Amino acid sequence: MLISILLVLHVIVAVVIIVSVLLQQGQGANAGAAFGSGSAGTVFGARGAASFLSRLTAVLATVFMLNSAALAWIAARDIAEPGSLLERVQTTPTMEETLIPEEDEDQDERDEDELDLPPPDTH
Repeated sequence: MLISILLVLHVIVAVVIIVSVLLQQGQGANAGAAFGSGSAGTVFGARGAASFLSRLTAVLATVFMLNSAALAWIAARDIAEPGSLLERVQTTPTMEETLIPEEDEDQDERDEDELDLPPPDTH
């Protein structure tokens, strides 16, 4: 349940970061405003949008990094067996192991007892 909430928060924060970065003006936008392109009159004021969006981006980046660390910690905690992935993979028997079964020592003793031998000569 907690992982689902964190994953949804992670996606939402990522989308909002993308939108806030795309809304920010580039470094060359101020030169265009000086020549009357009209981009200086924004909703947040002439300088207000840059500080608001840059602060929003910084806060969202911090939330994104903390959320990433929390998800990594939860995923690492849920691993039952430590070790590498190759150590956790079950090995499949080779062709020789499947074709030639291992001989059982008890089976050899039973085979010797069950042999049909003729009775010994008493001459």
